[in-house]
Amino acid sequence: MTRLLPAVFALGALAAAAASDDWRPVDVTLEPTRSTESCMQIDAGDKRRYQWKSDAPVDFNIHYHSGAEILYMVKHDGMRGDGGTFVAREGGGYCWMWTARDKRAKIEGRVEIR
Repeated sequence: MTRLLPAVFALGALAAAAASDDWRPVDVTLEPTRSTESCMQIDAGDKRRYQWKSDAPVDFNIHYHSGAEILYMVKHDGMRGDGGTFVAREGGGYCWMWTARDKRAKIEGRVEIR
């Protein structure tokens, strides 16, 4: 039994490492009014999971550009965290964006990139 336990932990670590290849980490501290985003190309109908948390309220959105227009698929102000599964209506370059409000914000999370 004592030999089985390390093997189980090793397999779990390998599975976690393989799964982490499908995720882009978000780990940033933003000064007030500053933004960061994580962008990627997604085909119509593709799904991407995401989750994040912040130690201060931030504005969060998922958007894409259509010519000069910015289209918001998800938009929440003053959030300390969010997560879910996003489904792209159209193919294109989508961005997950966080903007600090009136104080510094530490944001940690991840966005699925597949």
